[in-house]
Amino acid sequence: MRALRCCLVGLAAASSVLTLNLASAQMKLAPKSQTTGPETRYFTSIDGLMDGNADVVLRETRQGKTVTAATLDVCYPAEKGSDRKDRFVANLTVSGQTMTGATQTQIDKLPVTIKLARRPTGDTFEFKGQISVGQTNNNVTSTDNSDQSEKEFQDNQSTDDNIAAAPKDFTEVSPEAIAVKIKLEAALDFVRTLRGQAVEVSLNSLTVSCDALRAGEQVINLSIDPERAAAFVAKAKTYPGVVSAGWTSGSVDMERTIRFAAADWRDGDRINRDKIASALGNVLAKSLSAKPAGTKWDDETGKLKLTFKRPSQVLPALELTETVEINAIISSDKPGASDRLILWMSTPSVATTDEAAGAKLALADSANTDEESDPRDDNGAVAALAAEFKAQRWDADKSSWK
Repeated sequence: MRALRCCLVGLAAASSVLTLNLASAQMKLAPKSQTTGPETRYFTSIDGLMDGNADVVLRETRQGKTVTAATLDVCYPAEKGSDRKDRFVANLTVSGQTMTGATQTQIDKLPVTIKLARRPTGDTFEFKGQISVGQTNNNVTSTDNSDQSEKEFQDNQSTDDNIAAAPKDFTEVSPEAIAVKIKLEAALDFVRTLRGQAVEVSLNSLTVSCDALRAGEQVINLSIDPERAAAFVAKAKTYPGVVSAGWTSGSVDMERTIRFAAADWRDGDRINRDKIASALGNVLAKSLSAKPAGTKWDDETGKLKLTFKRPSQVLPALELTETVEINAIISSDKPGASDRLILWMSTPSVATTDEAAGAKLALADSANTDEESDPRDDNGAVAALAAEFKAQRWDADKSSWK
């Protein structure tokens, strides 16, 4: 019996070792028997289309190194030199290294035919062939094209429209700047409703970009009097096709903005514009060493334009005149009811002219032609305003009022 038990124990041990060895062998063999699933890769530039002005996305589905499906998305100027865009998307038939397809353009409904030959060249790819759009034939010869993974492609897509539907305050968005995101098919009718309204529409935002064509949504940017902005946003949200509406970035720069108690600067629920303009004009006249020459409120944007005049220091004997213009925006410091106001002031714009009696000297002022140049010195006007209005300044390091 003792010998039999020893034999049985030995057999059990041998069986355990054999089971472990078989499991280990299966683990080693498993990766070789597994198949790799389909992979999506992207090309985001192919030369030779529309004089090099096309925005191209070629999406490939691959099984290993074999392309099993492809989609070509091309956005381009509808006319040479035009900002107006058209686009076509074609699902391509893949036969070996040849891709073919046909479709029509999204806006102008032009016929499109595609025939491309694709060839790997080391770590990059070469495309040759022809793409016809309407009566225009585009010969394609594009080399050294690198592809991207799905993650790399998505990481490079712009998705932030910078629309705050209900901002807590006006520190990251501007009180006069409104943005409306709307479906492309509804955008034209929406813009038509703005005719006759006291709003200023950004011309650039009326151009339908490639991103808008691909998303099917367009962002219309407007400027409006801050006191009417909340009502406009609420109404815009009810318009058919509107995806979102709210405030966005605009003129207000926090470095040139002050915040102060509203009580002394209101008549009932409305801001006392005359009192604001008078106080602002007096402070700036002292800071600029100039005389007030006019104030004007813009009914559409709610901006205040202040004009000042002072003698030019360029050859004082010529008695030339500098005209200084400054824009300002006054608003509650947040949407809705608030006991505080904010006041933003632009950098001065200075023009020199000959206003002396008699014949005039024609002057070409090149000082303001460089957009990157430093703004004209306003002699500490923002600090002077803060003192006059008993106001807070913005602390950029702490992102708070001080």
